[in-house]
Amino acid sequence: MTEDSAASALAAWLERIEAMHPTEIELGLERIHQVACRLGVDAMPVPVITVAGTNGKGSTLRLMQVLAERHGRRVCLYTSPHLHRFNERVRLPGGLASDQQLCEAFEQVERARQDVSLTYFEFSTLAALLLFRQSEGDLVLLEVGLGGRLDAVNIVDPNVAVVTSVGLDHQDWLGDTREAIAREKCGIARPGRPLIFGEADWPHNLPALADSYGVEPVFAGREFRLNEQGVTLCDGRELGFPGMVTLGRDNLATACQALALVGVPVTTQDCAAVADVALFGRCEFRQLQGHLCWFDVGHNLAAVTRFLQLLPPCEGRRHLVFGMMADKPIDEVVALFAGQSVSWHLAAPAMARAASPSRLAAALPAQAQCRQYESVSEALRGALDAAQSSDQVLIFGSFYTVAEARGEQGG
Repeated sequence: MTEDSAASALAAWLERIEAMHPTEIELGLERIHQVACRLGVDAMPVPVITVAGTNGKGSTLRLMQVLAERHGRRVCLYTSPHLHRFNERVRLPGGLASDQQLCEAFEQVERARQDVSLTYFEFSTLAALLLFRQSEGDLVLLEVGLGGRLDAVNIVDPNVAVVTSVGLDHQDWLGDTREAIAREKCGIARPGRPLIFGEADWPHNLPALADSYGVEPVFAGREFRLNEQGVTLCDGRELGFPGMVTLGRDNLATACQALALVGVPVTTQDCAAVADVALFGRCEFRQLQGHLCWFDVGHNLAAVTRFLQLLPPCEGRRHLVFGMMADKPIDEVVALFAGQSVSWHLAAPAMARAASPSRLAAALPAQAQCRQYESVSEALRGALDAAQSSDQVLIFGSFYTVAEARGEQGG
């Protein structure tokens, strides 16, 4: 299969599996477990770390990947969603899965599913697990798509379960309190195995959840502690951290603790080496047309709050390229910029669920400087044209907003 034909075949497969199931999301493990057993991917022959959480999953997984690879581990990594290419979701020890490898895995999943209906995410998860089993990987890292207990990746028993944080998001599916959402996310834990909770601000029911699941609790602020110098792990080892970590000192602490529990001996030198590791769309800095720009996929209140905390001070004005899904907390996010010198450049990503520019504009203060655009690409160009040398350009609000803006600039 040539490179072009493989790309065409993959595009056809993705279109097919997207149309295969009547709904985009259907939580529950019975259907996918049937197919996983036929494929032999319901268990992995190597250690597995599964990561759930409202925010911080991608950053923590990226740090774990790089740290483990520094110690010679052959890492398999499954994440979602992707920004530009589906292949970004499936990383094998040699790099991203190729179009041909994905097509071959999809063919095997299609044969094994028989008359079982699978969602896009379930089909993708099975293909990723199949490639991981066929690889020479010796560590598997899995990101939960939505929730935890009923998410497709939860068909595999993890050696270590990680919940990075719990906030209010996807409330129609997971519940409308932190405690209810924590119950769903902690459902990735297994009896007698470690459950890491990476946020020092626990939901009130977290200790009771750990008891009910029969896990070994490893909680931030108790079993492991982040401080100004670094982190003290649950075994008493101390690792020094740099003052600044691009993907967050708390995420680095969680990553170090998880890897320690599967036998990867992270050192202070390793932590210093990954301080500048970045990830697409996570407070990602780029210089465009001479202007300082940051991209961030945060799409809930906690994530955007963290994005603002990570940014350097701005001497001039901030130009905000903003697009968000209609079911997200638009008004609350807009309120985070109250009192700041900002101009709004509003656009809807090319998604049915996206809020219209007029809906975004309705959330702004009456005197706000604002322009509405037909596309994210146009909004970014408008922001860059308006920015002065001392200004910042922020592109945020959704994975889709960031993907379209980065695509405009060549990915």
